[in-house]
Formats: sequence, structure tokens, C-alpha cells
Amino acid sequence: MKIQPGYPGCIFSLLTKVALATFLFICYNVSIYTIWWCDMLRPHQEQQQGQWELVYLEQLVRPDHLLRMVQKHVDFGFVFEKVKHLYCEDNGRPALDPVILFKMLFIGYLFGIRSERRLVQEIADNVAYRWFCGFSLSQRIPDASTIWQNRHRRWKDSEVHQEIFDEIVRRAIEAGFISGKELFTDSTHIKASANKRKCETRQVAASTKSYMDELDRAVAEDREQHGKKPLARGKEVQQETREMKVSLTDPDSGYMMRDGKPEGFFYLEHRTVDGKHNFITDVHVTPGNVHDSVPYIERLDRQRKVFKFQVKRVALDAGYLTSPICHALQQREIFAVIGHRRFTPVKGLFPKWKFTYDPEADQYKCPGDSILTYRTTNREGYRQYASDPKTCCNCPLRDRCTKSRAARKVITRHVWESSREWVRENRLSERGKKLKVRRSETVERSFADSKELHGHRYARMRGKHKVREQCLMCATAQNIKKLAMLMDRLEGVALSA
Repeated sequence: MKIQPGYPGCIFSLLTKVALATFLFICYNVSIYTIWWCDMLRPHQEQQQGQWELVYLEQLVRPDHLLRMVQKHVDFGFVFEKVKHLYCEDNGRPALDPVILFKMLFIGYLFGIRSERRLVQEIADNVAYRWFCGFSLSQRIPDASTIWQNRHRRWKDSEVHQEIFDEIVRRAIEAGFISGKELFTDSTHIKASANKRKCETRQVAASTKSYMDELDRAVAEDREQHGKKPLARGKEVQQETREMKVSLTDPDSGYMMRDGKPEGFFYLEHRTVDGKHNFITDVHVTPGNVHDSVPYIERLDRQRKVFKFQVKRVALDAGYLTSPICHALQQREIFAVIGHRRFTPVKGLFPKWKFTYDPEADQYKCPGDSILTYRTTNREGYRQYASDPKTCCNCPLRDRCTKSRAARKVITRHVWESSREWVRENRLSERGKKLKVRRSETVERSFADSKELHGHRYARMRGKHKVREQCLMCATAQNIKKLAMLMDRLEGVALSA
């Protein structure tokens, strides 16, 4: 029997071929998927940690690492000369190279490592840190107690940290990054390592102000010009004392209570930066209860003396707005801009600015056109101008002028008040407004960087001397970082040109 064309057998043969092709396609895809899945589940390769390998430490540090720029542009050889006199030359065991020791500390401040034990661990684990300090991969890192022993035995009564800070500032001056013509100053609080509940109340001597001798002379001259007798020496006030909280944990710290600030034991870091590239030019530490204005003029004169700054302009916060500071800056012919703080007058009474001063007649005029004449000048340097009670008794504005039972209004004016008015005119000028804006972009930015990037929110140690060391080292690290980056940038521009 012959199968004719179109017989169902042909259809069966076609279906067989299709089924076979489908089966092969499925087998192919299954094999591919199986190979891929087996590749994903392949066992890990054998670990290589136990094998010997020849490496070059220089190649393990990436080219754009910050420490490469610091190593290239900052020579730390001067550290040896600064601390040489603190070591014995002919006795004792060989000491750790002080350059290496300070490099270790700078790593901690550059990268915000607050614990020295943690610092030693990080240097041991980080290849870049080892390379910067000069340690090989197998070399043992000095123990954290080495830093502690140097601090307590060698650096305790020395000025080595201040000298290192000053040297970095001088190098920035030589490189042209600091001009010294425009300075910005402010202070920030640093939390002391002290519990605010562990304290006692004591009678503590108040801090003496450096301008007191000059103020006494000004008071004497002012009284003489007004025909007043000199103040009797027998009634002079002795050194003032006041009742303050003293920490039992860190007695050097000060109890701070300020509006908008945390309450407790703090230190204050007073910092000055240069306006050209925001380099830090001065660092000073006081307890948290010392007013910002107390050390300012002394620290300004130190910069002018040590670094030969020709200061032309300064900008300060409102905390520095005192008559002695305004007078000192005007005497030094420095254009000063100081922030203004508004004081709320007594409710229902005229504010002081409602009373007009006449410098020629040396008297005040009240809103009711009555005259307040000069009476005396006190020891604090304030002139007193008083009204006539007979006039004030019948004045319709008396209830808004004074609540005195004697019906007398008294206005005070400092002997250096003209300097304060000069600073106010500077602040309101176009030049002063620009300088005020720059203050927030310079010194406040410097404080923000130190706290956010360099671990400077809290005091790492106790005692004013050790906190001063921390502040100086942090500021030095910031200057080193800025100096290295600026020099590297200039070098790149020179090569591209």
C-alpha cells in the first residue's frame, strides 16, 4: 500500500521534527542556565593572605591622598629644633623621634581621631598613615602611653605647641597666603571633661583687666577737666572677688551661663583668622566664664609684635562691643566693625537714645527739652548727668522718663564713649557692612570645620594647659591642611601653564 501525498503520515513527520527542535531548544537553554547558576554558586577562590608578596609601600598610598600633599609641601624638620632642648643629649635610652611623634598627633587632628589609643590602632591598620610617619608594614607602632609620658614629663611647662603653631603661620606668611591686614576674631565654647553637678561654690578673685591703669588716668584727667577732686586712694577698691561655681573634676574650667548656649563647665577658645585665605593666626584659651573682650587687645598686640602684622581692619562679634576695646582700636588707627546688640529698655520708659548729647556744652537734653548737667565721674569711667528735680516734678513726661522718688533722671556716658560712636559709624558704612558679612564667612567657618572635621567639640583632656595644647594642635592641623592644598594648587597651575 502506497502512502499518497497529503497523507496524515507527512503531518506526523512534520510534527516530529518540530517536537525534536523544541526539545533541543529547551535542552540548550536549560544547559546555559545550569552553567550560569553553577558559576554563581562556584566556591570562593582560596585566600591569599598567607602568601609572600613583594610590595612597595609608596605605591599603596593613592596619589591624591591628603597626606601626600602634606608630606610634599610641609617640612616638619623644624620640630626637632623646637623640642631639642627638652631632651638629654648624653644620658638615657634612645628616644622616639619627636618629628614622628608630632606627625602621629597631626594625623589624629587632621582626621578627627580624638582618642590616642584609637590613633595608634588606626596608624597600625592604615597604610597611608604608616607611610606618612615613616613606619614599615611590619614595624611596631609606639604605644599610646609614649604620647602620655611626653605630655606629662616633657611638654608640661613648655611652649612647644605655641612655637610649632607660630612656625606654620610664618611659613604661610612667607608663601604669601597671609597678609595680616584684615583680621576676624571670635570665640567658641568647648565642653570641659567635667560633670556640672560635681562642683562647689567658692569666692574667686575676678580677672584683672589690662586697660585699668589707662582707665584710671583717663578718669583722673576727666575729673580734673570738670573741676573735680581726684578720687581718694584710701577708698580704692581692692581686688574684687565673686562667688562662682568651681568644678571638682576640672577646676580650671569655668561655669558658663549664656543666652542660647548650653549650661555647664566649658572652656572658651578665642581664635583670630586672616582675611586673605582664612588661616588661623592666633589661639587663646580661657575658662568659660571669662568675657570675650578681656583678652582681645593683648592677643591683637601679640600678633602685631610676633608676626609684624600691619593691621588695617578688624571685624568682631557683638560680645566685643565695649568702650575700652573701641578706644584701643581707635588709638591703633584700625578700622573696626563690631556687631551691635540691642538691649530692651525698661518697659514704659524712654530708651537712652531718646536723650540727645551736646558735646560742646557737655550735657544731655531729654525728650521734654530739659537739660541734664554733669555731676561726677566714677571709678568705672562713667560720667553722670542728672536733671533738676524741680523741673522733673512738673514734667508731663515724668512717668515715661524716670521712676525715681527724688524726681531725678540720671544718664551715664563713658569717658571713651566717642570711640564707641566711631565704631558704630564704621558698622553702618558700606565698607563696614561688607566686612561684617565676611566675618561670618571666615572665623565662624573656621570653627565649624574644626568641630565637624577635626573632632574639636569636646575637651579631650583636663586642665587649661592641656586644653590649650588641644586647641593649638587643632588649629595647626587646619593651617597645615590649608597650606598643603594651596601650595599643591599653585604647583598644578604652574605646571599647566
